[in-house]
Amino acid sequence: MQNKAGRDIPDELLTKYGYEPFQTTEYGKKEVQHVATNVRASNAQNKIVDSLEEAITKTVKDGMTISFHHHFREGDFVFNKVMRIIIDDGYKDLTIAPSSLTNVMNDILVEAIKKGTVTHITSSGMRGTLGNAVSHGALKNPVIFRSHGDRARAIEEGAIKIDVAFLGVPNSDEMGNANGMDGKTAFGSLGYALMDAAYADKVVLVTDNLVPYPNTPASIKQTQVDMVVKIDAVGNPAKIGAGATRFTKDPKELKIAQFVNEVIVNSPYFKNGFSFQTGTGGAALAVTRFLRQSMIDADVKAAFALGGIASPMVELLEEGLVEKIMDVQDFDAGAAQSMHKNKAQQEIDASWYADPANKGAMVDKLDIVILSALEIDTQFNVNVLTGSDGVIRGAIGGHQDASHAKLTIISAPLVRGRIATVVPKVTTLITPGDSIDVLVTEVGIAINPKRTDLIEVFSKVPSLKIYTIEALAKMAEAKLGTPKALEFTDRVVALVEYRDGTLLDLIHEVKD
Repeated sequence: MQNKAGRDIPDELLTKYGYEPFQTTEYGKKEVQHVATNVRASNAQNKIVDSLEEAITKTVKDGMTISFHHHFREGDFVFNKVMRIIIDDGYKDLTIAPSSLTNVMNDILVEAIKKGTVTHITSSGMRGTLGNAVSHGALKNPVIFRSHGDRARAIEEGAIKIDVAFLGVPNSDEMGNANGMDGKTAFGSLGYALMDAAYADKVVLVTDNLVPYPNTPASIKQTQVDMVVKIDAVGNPAKIGAGATRFTKDPKELKIAQFVNEVIVNSPYFKNGFSFQTGTGGAALAVTRFLRQSMIDADVKAAFALGGIASPMVELLEEGLVEKIMDVQDFDAGAAQSMHKNKAQQEIDASWYADPANKGAMVDKLDIVILSALEIDTQFNVNVLTGSDGVIRGAIGGHQDASHAKLTIISAPLVRGRIATVVPKVTTLITPGDSIDVLVTEVGIAINPKRTDLIEVFSKVPSLKIYTIEALAKMAEAKLGTPKALEFTDRVVALVEYRDGTLLDLIHEVKD
């Protein structure tokens, strides 16, 4: 059968994994049942254990689901330390359920897969040696890819049942009160880890900084924590923002950023009290700089900014151009430290950020969002997970979640090197085209035909060159020619969920 996004989904696969096929981006507020955690009451006077080995021995068993967070990004030390012990102690058939996977985790996970330690993975994304191994069939069972909001939904509804969460934190007291803001390895918001702390059956905090009791402010509370382990170092803060805060000098990226700014300021949503999310990376930070000047020039202030936060967004807060920052993750030391002095910078968990099945997510209040793409096709469908070779090399992140803004902009070059970005059909569907309003490239923009209101508005802006998306796809093809069709086997190596838990697409094993 085909789901409503036009992707082929075998009936037997839906039955085997208990899925409903994707139907619509307009996720209705149906009534759902949230699960509760299993709690063993404790009157312990402290929860410190002597070593990671001891904590693992007391909590982990074969077949369990264990989780981690990715706030340390490429500076994470906790994941590899925990997995080293788990592999060496001979545990088998584990499910790994981190909020996402970064390159620093790849090699040890490939080893764990080869040795049968890990047989299931659910994550927002993967790349590098791990993505390559999974794409070539190394993992016993298909990976389940979920957006940040979908992971929160799955945890709250019990689709992800975490047995043990190992959470690296830059500080903790003897009972497990912790935050992400203090200490030599501070990274700011604990937004993604807060889900694990609230719902895992066992929570093990791993820190390099034991502080006097009671530790405040406490993002993770002693009521949620079973054990605290002190190690020498939980991470390298210098690598937390690797690549995220790069200010671009690339002429193509700067031109795209200028066009994005033109789209924003000429849209009906650019007015006092608007809300937005810009993301990170060179082009996104350039947009923030251009938008700052436009806000000053027009005397327009934003009610709030949302998402992963870097220092340029904090500067807008300090200048009074943004009234509130709703912060699920920080990408540099400046953003992390800002949470100390700015009461208007609010730490939020992943459910508050983007869960479509709670009583109200922040993404539902977004006016404008700027997102990236590895591929976008002539139906405005977006791929941010697999490369032009079919290999997994990205992450869903909050892409599906934030795309429900009133104005969803995709910022992407027409081509990257010898690879087309605008294509007839995306390799893997991550965000359906119904959610996308405008594509911005260095040559011009394309507007989703359903947004006749935007077509009328932007047609009156001389600086915006408007094309059909089919015309942009033909430009890309004229530059590069028609690529050879990718070849895959029949084996499914990954399942891509939509944010409501329905099955959106499949990733097949790459044929060598």
